[in-house]
Amino acid sequence: MTRAQELFGELVRIMERLRAPGGCPWDRAQTHQSIKPYLIEEAYEVAEAIDEDNFEELRKELGDVLLQVVFHAQMGREAGTFTLEEVISHINEKMIRRHPHVFGSGSAETADEVLRNWARIKAEERRAEERDRSLLAGVPRALPALQRAHRLGEKAAHVGFDWANARAVLSKVHEELAELEAALHNESHDRAAQELGDLLFALASLARHLRVHAEDVLQRASDRFIARFRRVEEMLAARGIDAHRASAELWDQLWEEAKQAEAARPAQAEGDAAAQPGERTTRR
Repeated sequence: MTRAQELFGELVRIMERLRAPGGCPWDRAQTHQSIKPYLIEEAYEVAEAIDEDNFEELRKELGDVLLQVVFHAQMGREAGTFTLEEVISHINEKMIRRHPHVFGSGSAETADEVLRNWARIKAEERRAEERDRSLLAGVPRALPALQRAHRLGEKAAHVGFDWANARAVLSKVHEELAELEAALHNESHDRAAQELGDLLFALASLARHLRVHAEDVLQRASDRFIARFRRVEEMLAARGIDAHRASAELWDQLWEEAKQAEAARPAQAEGDAAAQPGERTTRR
């Protein structure tokens, strides 16, 4: 038995003890539904650690996600609905089945071929299990909307239902924007809302063709907004002006100043790096 197996077994025993009579009152009171938010929260904390290249935090957060898996599996065993062994066995079998180019006689020379084979095998599994056979099945509605749009576009692209390139998607973005403008001109609120949704879906597809995730780029845009907004608050405070009493014109003026200052910082940093070739700076 490897050290990892020993430690995993210890985690399983810890959870069994926490849920057993005389264990932890809080852990014993939990249900699948009550701890569902924690699983989602831990997954987002893993994503944040990855975005920040913080591998110390990533190590910790992955442990928290693993705990959630063991927690749900322990409750499943207690209820007689499923066991941890069944959870692991299922994923092992699925990974072997969906990688015939590694574990069988199949072939796949590129990542795109692997994805096409994966989609085909998954569809075959759904047919055999008499589940939803659509190629779009399996994308949770609970996903963040932009992430869900990205995954739907990916799945459709596996069978060639997609734009040829980013420029083609951009044309669709312009088309959706024109339809939104028309709805606003006609003062049709419901229609405008629908067209706005179509525009956001097209933008998610554009992000996919640019090989980024719309969810990620919007998060970074939000980070920039926060940084600039706080900079303007500091500028107002330095002038002795209450942010609640500042005019819209002053907000716009200081916003542009903050934006220009932000744009100048990378140029200054590049100049500093050029002047000191022996040093390397990293910006996030």
